[in-house]
Amino acid sequence: MERFEYDITSHSAETFNRVVYFCSEKGDCGIKGIPNHEPQILVDILNERGRHGWELVQIMFGKDGLLACWKHKLVSPDE
Repeated sequence: MERFEYDITSHSAETFNRVVYFCSEKGDCGIKGIPNHEPQILVDILNERGRHGWELVQIMFGKDGLLACWKHKLVSPDE
């Protein structure tokens, strides 16, 4: 049976200016207005954790920044 460990990392809003997927009350969503360099900041975070074997499970944005939930497969002693 596969086993996993989990981690949650937080990244302050100071790291990002406007890396958020905005939705209006009518349900219209888009990325208009996000500076071109800011998605790369998020890509760098994802790639850094991925290099260490962590898989992104979920990302949650809020006014203070974002939380990223990760999972990592545990290697059994038999492998």
